[in-house]
Amino acid sequence: MTVWLVGAGPGDPKLLTRRGAEVLAIAEVVVHDRLASDALLDLAPPDARRISVGKAPGAVEMDQDAINALLVEEGRAGRRVVRLKGGDPFVFGRGGEEAEALAAAGVRFEVVPGVTSAIAAPAYAGIPVTHRGLSTHVTIVTGHEDPQKGRTDVDWQALARAGGTLVILMGAARIADIAAELIAGGRSPDTPVAAVRNGTRTDQSTVRATLGTIGDAGVTAPSAIVIGEVAALDLAWFEARPLFGRTIVITRAREQASGLRQRLEELGARVLEVPAIRIEPVDLQLPDLGAYEWLVLTSPNGVEALFGALARAGRDARALAGLCIAVIGPGTADALARHGVRADLLPERFVAESLLEAFPPPERSGARVLLARAEQARDVLPDGLTERGYTVDVLPVYRTVRADPDPAVLAQVRDGGVDAVTFTSSSTVKNFCAVVGQLPEPQPTIVTIGPITSQTAREHGLRVDAEATEHTIPGLVDALLGCVSHLRGEG
Repeated sequence: MTVWLVGAGPGDPKLLTRRGAEVLAIAEVVVHDRLASDALLDLAPPDARRISVGKAPGAVEMDQDAINALLVEEGRAGRRVVRLKGGDPFVFGRGGEEAEALAAAGVRFEVVPGVTSAIAAPAYAGIPVTHRGLSTHVTIVTGHEDPQKGRTDVDWQALARAGGTLVILMGAARIADIAAELIAGGRSPDTPVAAVRNGTRTDQSTVRATLGTIGDAGVTAPSAIVIGEVAALDLAWFEARPLFGRTIVITRAREQASGLRQRLEELGARVLEVPAIRIEPVDLQLPDLGAYEWLVLTSPNGVEALFGALARAGRDARALAGLCIAVIGPGTADALARHGVRADLLPERFVAESLLEAFPPPERSGARVLLARAEQARDVLPDGLTERGYTVDVLPVYRTVRADPDPAVLAQVRDGGVDAVTFTSSSTVKNFCAVVGQLPEPQPTIVTIGPITSQTAREHGLRVDAEATEHTIPGLVDALLGCVSHLRGEG
């Protein structure tokens, strides 16, 4: 088989290349550094072995010789091995040493380049490493040479005379000495410097100084340090996003969280998943659908559960022919449309009361409605439709149960390490409060998807700061954005 030396990129998991994702998807063994995001490891099959060989200051899980031996051993055993390395494996990543070991052992390997922090971190800070009229070339150099060499290969004074842009990796601890060497080589003390810490990550920060002042600017690792006229440019985009630097909790079931998480991350937020509920199927026996005039679906979960039951019975959307179908909310309508069915009734407001108001009177006495919903839900619809003259049968198609969130994430919430908590249903409120307990003061901003969820939150002692005008995930995000000034402590 093959050992792939894969560059994981500098931190943002979306910067992984398509080829990197492809080989992770078929890996049997993943040998990985300390990574900024576990999302990359999640791309490997669940049964793939994951072996951490990360290095941290003062702590080494496995030295380089042992890593080389491990790759050779796994490769010779005929396994599909991904060696997942931060940045690019051939840019200060010691990938060359690993490739040499594999080649010497006759083990086939492939290099999958990654985005290096030397380019990506400045770009995410709004600093182009080359720019017309300012810099026509860029030099990338390590600030931390192998101490076992017994010599230095970096002539800092020569680099000073070379001009252009200088990007230093792993140089935070020595930046004062390096700056002094560059000044001694002829670089002006007024030369702009920018140190981008945790580049491309949600906690990215940028220190701006000059060559004469950078030693006292508090630069800490891991930083990509840019020296040159381009470092004065501030084409901010990443740190300028409206939710940058904010930590937002989402409480949706893990199966439903991806869309909300993606949107919040696009806006710059660091997202913590504290799934308060998880969705479980119920033992579902479908009734004779032909006996009903209306089918009512109240959530995307209900749609998927119903069509799952149809599939298990060897049936499909044609089983709904002749039924009028009512839904609550565009999310439910979209889920239905993905199965090739269009809703006949979608109320203007996405709550049960609005659907009840929009529901037409029965065309005949005792007309029947099948209400497919969660096992536990409010009785507004069945009671209201019964009062209108319908015969209503409630069909539980799924249940929500309390989830068990990551204890480390729960500790962060309890310790006051979050800026806002979002709720998408009453069940998320109830189970979140049961799991987390009393929120710390000052309470984080609470944003809900609609009035019923808000009412439940208040009943549980929470102060609701914002409520979505449109009771959808985009509406929830808009309500959160309306609280940005409050989140930043400006209001």
